[in-house]
Amino acid sequence: MPKRLQDRVAIVTGAGSSGPGWGNGKAAAVLFAREGAKVLCADIDEAAARETAGIVRGEGGAAEVFAGDVAKSGDVAAMVARCRAAFGGRIDILHNNVGIAVTGGPVDLSEADWDRVAAVNIKSMFLACKHVLPVMMAQAPNAHGLRGAIVNIGSIAGIRWTGVSYLSYSTTKGAVLPFTRSVALEYAKHGIRANAILPGLMNTPMVRGASIQNSYGGSEDEMIRRRDAQCPMGKMGDAWDVAHAALFLASDEAKYVTGAELVVDGGLTCKVA
Repeated sequence: MPKRLQDRVAIVTGAGSSGPGWGNGKAAAVLFAREGAKVLCADIDEAAARETAGIVRGEGGAAEVFAGDVAKSGDVAAMVARCRAAFGGRIDILHNNVGIAVTGGPVDLSEADWDRVAAVNIKSMFLACKHVLPVMMAQAPNAHGLRGAIVNIGSIAGIRWTGVSYLSYSTTKGAVLPFTRSVALEYAKHGIRANAILPGLMNTPMVRGASIQNSYGGSEDEMIRRRDAQCPMGKMGDAWDVAHAALFLASDEAKYVTGAELVVDGGLTCKVA
């Protein structure tokens, strides 16, 4: 079978992992490349982005690196320009993956942390779409009449309580859904699709940070034990579960899918208690 993203150009934000192992963006960037895409690996941590790009190149794929803050319009414009210069002008896929989590409710969460999470988790999507959509609009459609695909990473924390007090994270991830629907419906007639993925409890480097661990007893082992126990399938998912969902939504296999919310949570949101 031909590769599902052959000769496509993709931007993956948050393509570096925040710690050892596989984060969602890192896995998506590598999987996209394995399926034939040329990938711009964007991350605020240049070393992390270079690690991901190095994996892609080591497997014979094409990858470039961009280091910048996707919550800043100038950096996003530079990211888009870098991608176009590196890969011939087109941008077929925008994967808005970057995200952070800070624990705390409305009283104990600082205003600075609220603003930072809002900027990274939702303003970054707005800026990326702002700068990428004109490129997609200007390029010729493919054989299916499609000009581009946008995949946004939300979270089930945006639609239900998951047992951890992170008001800013759940609020901003909830905002991903109407944002995605609005983009999807405005650009459907132009052959540009937009969809959201809602990961559940995933075992990634981000959740192994001290802030989330403290909400689960203070140790990594206890955090993993408790989160695994919450999941109907008996364990958390991983970055590859999210990456394969992103691959489907980015590919022409999803050519008639737009404005959708794909839950990847092992059944967690189906639980009554």
